[in-house]
Amino acid sequence: MSAPATSPSSPTPTSAPPTTRHVLVALSGLLMALFVAILSSTIVSNALPRILADLGGTQAQYTWVVTASLLAMTASTPIWGKLADLFSKKLLVQIAITTFIVGSMLCGLTTDTAELIGFRVIQGLGMGGLMALAQVVIAAIIPPRERGRYAGYLGAIMAVATVGGPLIGGVIVDTIGWRWCFYVTVPIAVVALVVLQRTLTVPTVRREVHIDYLGAVLIAAGVSALLVWTSLAGHQFPWGSWASAAWVGGGVVALVLAVVVESRVREPIVPLHLFRNPTVALATVAGLAVGVAMFGSTIYLSQFFQLARGATATEAGLLTLPMIGGLFVSSTVVGQLITRYGRWKPYLVGGGVLLTAGLLLEGLFVSATAPYPLLAVFMAMVGLGVGATQQNLVLAVQNQVAMSEMGAASSAVAFFRSLGGAAGVAALGALLSSHVTGAISDGLARLGIPASATASSGGRIPDLTALPAPVRGVVENAYGDSIALLFLAAAPVAAVALLAILGLREVPLRHTIDLPEEEPAAAPPVEDPETAPATSPRRRPSLSGTVRHDGAPAPEAVLTVVDTAGRQLGRAVADHDGRYAVHASAPGRPHLLVVQWRGTPHVEALGGSAGAQYRDVVMDGAVDAGRHARRDGAPVAGS
Repeated sequence: MSAPATSPSSPTPTSAPPTTRHVLVALSGLLMALFVAILSSTIVSNALPRILADLGGTQAQYTWVVTASLLAMTASTPIWGKLADLFSKKLLVQIAITTFIVGSMLCGLTTDTAELIGFRVIQGLGMGGLMALAQVVIAAIIPPRERGRYAGYLGAIMAVATVGGPLIGGVIVDTIGWRWCFYVTVPIAVVALVVLQRTLTVPTVRREVHIDYLGAVLIAAGVSALLVWTSLAGHQFPWGSWASAAWVGGGVVALVLAVVVESRVREPIVPLHLFRNPTVALATVAGLAVGVAMFGSTIYLSQFFQLARGATATEAGLLTLPMIGGLFVSSTVVGQLITRYGRWKPYLVGGGVLLTAGLLLEGLFVSATAPYPLLAVFMAMVGLGVGATQQNLVLAVQNQVAMSEMGAASSAVAFFRSLGGAAGVAALGALLSSHVTGAISDGLARLGIPASATASSGGRIPDLTALPAPVRGVVENAYGDSIALLFLAAAPVAAVALLAILGLREVPLRHTIDLPEEEPAAAPPVEDPETAPATSPRRRPSLSGTVRHDGAPAPEAVLTVVDTAGRQLGRAVADHDGRYAVHASAPGRPHLLVVQWRGTPHVEALGGSAGAQYRDVVMDGAVDAGRHARRDGAPVAGS
């Protein structure tokens, strides 16, 4: 019985893989869109006091302007991811960018705080799409082994936008006005839309579509209820009140029903069987914890520098540059190292250690009077840790799931990271509000001054410039100590992420877009048809990778694996893009890989392992006049 040329869920084989230049050009548009989307969620942090003053907003609305976009982004992320498994990824990216542009324009034109909150929801829906789809698109065009460098670029953009938003927002507010915090993202998003339309080519998926509408509604409702609870509890109603119980109960019931529905429908929004994979489960836990630690602590850095150290909005942004630098360097460098060496777990472990240690040290030593160079070191540690972990957790998951479920799996990790961030911002914000109010009251009582002497007595953020020196000192110390407590509270959460990372099993990054399928002997596309012996009906390659010469693919290179006795174990011919897969045709342990390409010989020593290996071959003519193979410049014994 003949098999069809392509599976329903696979891209057609006639579509050639994109070149490196094509990937970089297409990725530039994707990164621009992602940058402005994340920037829009953080750029308003320094602008909110001015925005609320102009629009006549209340403290409760202050919280909702931030929470509305985070809630919409988090709740929609898994839905966007599942849609990417069913429909055109390129079309979905364009819809997400357009949604974001519309929301941003409306936010800039708003004349009322309630309108602003509603328009931020529209922005959040677009942001959720870009957060989920950026990783899915990269996974669709780049194999995991080469994906590290691009994931590094993605992580750097996300990190810089997250932490750099307050700096950019502060400069905009101090110069051209708060409305431009929304307008400034629009032209960049439009350019990104044009670039993507002209350059992005994603393999088309042909599948029968079954959308789980009920599951999508239940997931969105459950997550929204819990996020609303964490945002309002402690402000609008006590944590232990009936209102609190109603929000929590409603959210839990909705999520339980979602699990029941997801376990029974044909195309679930979040396929539950993915979590049977230990890598997916542990990466999800780690992503949730990293989200809490990252968003829940860094979002208050700007407030620390403004209220504990008297900096302006622009100065507060500049003072966070050590963290931005750490994030950028770690994301890009670690991505390059993963692509070069094919290993990811050591960098994740190192990132988890740096993140946990940095938050712990910030919690122990941060204060209103702590020397800034010391704070800069701690911020850089946190930045390095986040940069090494956030995107590479997604990479570890993508390496172990099929392309047909890439969207759902990638968005699951992004969803829980966003959920952790939203919950962390709300929970740590409640802790900050409670602790700083008590600290200010105690400090003023020691000076014999009534608590009403500061604006914070009514739950409002105080204006340091309007306070007398003694009262200002009390407020600065209160905020310094309280925000240090946030870092201390975030450190154990980061430790949970580290423990989850330690539990991950490192699987070599594959060289193929999709999981390698067991191939029938009737169609061995990479073997030499004249010399390849008959094989068992189903088998996997024992050695695979790419072969390159002078930085370019070496198509039709002939690769032969031999054992220590010189017997041939397998032979293959590289594809047009230099990819190869040698299938073992005889028992034995591989000793040498012999490559011939256009008269150029190349020999590499193998590790002798009987299991599957991944190896990128770079031909450099490493065979000397005496016909000895060389490894790292030295002759290989017995060759």
